[in-house]
Amino acid sequence: MEKLGLDPVELSQLTQLCLDNSSIPKDFYDELEVYRGLRDRYGKGVRSGLTKISSVDAFKEVDGKRVPIDGVLCYRGINVEDLVGGFIQDDRLGFEETAYLLLFGRLPDEQELDDFRSLLVRSRNLPRNFTREVIMKAPNRDLMNCLARSVLTLGSYDDAMNDVSIGNVLSQCLTLISVLPMMAVYSYHAYNHYIRGKSFYIHNPRRSLSTAENILRMLRPDKSYTKFEAQVLDLALILHMEHGGGNNSTFTTHVVTSSGTDTYSTMAAALCSLKGPKHGGANIKVMEMMDDIRHHVTDVTDEEALAAYIRKIVAKEAYDRTGLVYGIGHAVYSLSDPRARVFKGFVERLAKEKGREKEFAMYNAVAKLTPGILAENRQMYKAVCANVDFYSGFVYSLLGIPVELYTPMFAIARMVGWSAHRIEELINVDKIIRPAYVAVGTEQPYIPMDER
Repeated sequence: MEKLGLDPVELSQLTQLCLDNSSIPKDFYDELEVYRGLRDRYGKGVRSGLTKISSVDAFKEVDGKRVPIDGVLCYRGINVEDLVGGFIQDDRLGFEETAYLLLFGRLPDEQELDDFRSLLVRSRNLPRNFTREVIMKAPNRDLMNCLARSVLTLGSYDDAMNDVSIGNVLSQCLTLISVLPMMAVYSYHAYNHYIRGKSFYIHNPRRSLSTAENILRMLRPDKSYTKFEAQVLDLALILHMEHGGGNNSTFTTHVVTSSGTDTYSTMAAALCSLKGPKHGGANIKVMEMMDDIRHHVTDVTDEEALAAYIRKIVAKEAYDRTGLVYGIGHAVYSLSDPRARVFKGFVERLAKEKGREKEFAMYNAVAKLTPGILAENRQMYKAVCANVDFYSGFVYSLLGIPVELYTPMFAIARMVGWSAHRIEELINVDKIIRPAYVAVGTEQPYIPMDER
């Protein structure tokens, strides 16, 4: 299909005009003290808001200097490693309990948790014929776009769509948290049937099951799953649920909320942000990169051969030639990502259970080798480490979750964090977010048409 009706020559000419007249020299950013990505070279971010929902720490102050530490992630002041440890010790799933914590600021007691679970179950209903008329219509491999479309359309069924009172927004957010797993899995089944020609089935969620259990039940033809599989998916959802106000999709949530728009528009914008390969789509890029490494390195247990190929990736001579080793490095963390630390042990156990220990060993080798290789080739201002995306795609693969659902799984979890941040923005701020940009274009006179 021709793009916008343009032939290749026209498109090439217009593209070159964009390149000629919109490129800004990189040294301008340093000269004018404008931080690309709103972070300086050491990873320290520009302060653009306040939040009580979560905190991310990777440094501590020692004698006036920033010293890197192992990363710490807290949900409402509770270390996420302690939170997950509590669920593991008590042998229970924790998605719903963590959602309550993020939304309401404290852990629920047993009765409050039961009531909250019941509330989510009652909210877990799509409008009549929504699956057939919205989700099954125009199926596509790009499930994130399908989700954004479905969320926007869901607003059309809400008579109070534009009501931004806290109670109404909370109700809308709880509905989205409840139905997004259904939207995601059903969108995959529609794609799998109409585009790939596979069998089509729709399983309803079961009221007595958790979010993680229902995802596996709805996804699999026989509805079956093991207790440990549900535990690992539940853990993945908890670790992806929230990550401070400054990550791209959550900042998008704050920015769009500040305009006064409705919940459905806000969450659709957040979904579109999360879709990007530099954000929620990174786990797919990790899997593709690992497949590329396996294809080009004969013996992935040979660390010298593995390192040689990673050097080619960093030098933009291999894989997608961007120079990026996906899943390694983070805007904040330097020594370690706490989510990856928590995940790693479960990944190892699940890999052994599925007979894929060799793949896990390759992941560990790449995580070990890459930071040193990056340091050889680039000017590094802080250490880099494997982040949660490095392992999450592999986990989803071990769970039999199709690659098209990797980023939607992230979205299912992050909908909770977005909801908490939207409510926080509405409660505390009444100004539209409008950062400043420095104009660096050159002046030019207006030239009449007959003189151009």
